[in-house]
Amino acid sequence: MRRLALSAFRSYAALTFETDARPVYLVGENGAGKTNILEAISLLSPGRGLRGTALVESARRLPGDAEPQGPWAVAATIEGPDGSFEIGTGLMPQPDGRLSEKRAAHINGTPAPASTALGETCRVVWLTPAMDRLFLEAPGGRRRFLDRLTLAFEPSHGRVASAYERAVRERKKLLKEGGEGAWLDAIEAQMAAAGLALANARARTAERLKADLAPLTGAFPQALIAITGTFEETRSPGDDGEARFREALGRRRRADLEAGRSLYGPHTADLAVTHVGRGRPAAECSTGEQKALLIGLVLAAARAQARSDAGAAPLLLLDEIAAHLDAIRRAALFDEISAIGAQAWMTGTDAGLFAEIGPRGQGFCVTNGTLNPI
Repeated sequence: MRRLALSAFRSYAALTFETDARPVYLVGENGAGKTNILEAISLLSPGRGLRGTALVESARRLPGDAEPQGPWAVAATIEGPDGSFEIGTGLMPQPDGRLSEKRAAHINGTPAPASTALGETCRVVWLTPAMDRLFLEAPGGRRRFLDRLTLAFEPSHGRVASAYERAVRERKKLLKEGGEGAWLDAIEAQMAAAGLALANARARTAERLKADLAPLTGAFPQALIAITGTFEETRSPGDDGEARFREALGRRRRADLEAGRSLYGPHTADLAVTHVGRGRPAAECSTGEQKALLIGLVLAAARAQARSDAGAAPLLLLDEIAAHLDAIRRAALFDEISAIGAQAWMTGTDAGLFAEIGPRGQGFCVTNGTLNPI
């Protein structure tokens, strides 16, 4: 990324600044607006960004205001193997002036669907402090993490995931309302097609990561990953698998009606991560080891992405990444980022945390809604 512009976004009325291709670190006090910049970049990809909140929540509000000042917008200049792109996104105001959850996107000034065009132009992966408990909490967070990694490889993954989630909701509604067999057959066919595509994309990502996790030894422990769950253990990746999925859904209608939810499908999968050196699941490792495993997974994804047909590593958004790493691991992190050729955007409260990156990085001090080079 060479330029970033924000308008009415969180704490920023307006902000425009330029960078070169080197990793970026943002330094400032807590509440200065560092994470807001990372969130803005994350919204240049499909989805709700690294905070995962409603899109209207990102609109700027003055102290004491219940309503946002207006629609937010984020624009950037992205350089990749195919050249430079102007990319932008923002909320679409409704006729009555209120903000909706719908957002517009443009590529080189031409309107484009946000759900796919953004992912094809700007691929983003992130780690935030909220993800430090990823291995200890419910499987949903690990699925979202895996889907974000998958989206960096396959931009259509977000559309497939949305289609599957929509089919799951519609099937649940039909079951509750006592829908006829033909309607259920149709929605289960959609659910099976999207669900198998979703599972296959996740499996391809897991295979890609395995090839790049092995070299990550030393400062970052090697991880062994697997996608687990009843569906994963019984699925077949081909056309026969789609038919088997449809048949399984038909057999499970009564059980799913009684449970009030679909009990079988890729929405029940989990990402299992094992610390190879310790021979223990990530959930049983120390807090520091879990953080190192997470960082290793993200670095492996960036390395694999750089070697893929797309030919460029994703933007890495690493919020407060250095605060809980010792000097050895901080230096190793910066070395890995530089070796991959990724532009990482990192935040911290102390510029000294980024001393080991030296001239390989570029620093900015965030103060009162402004950025000044360090």
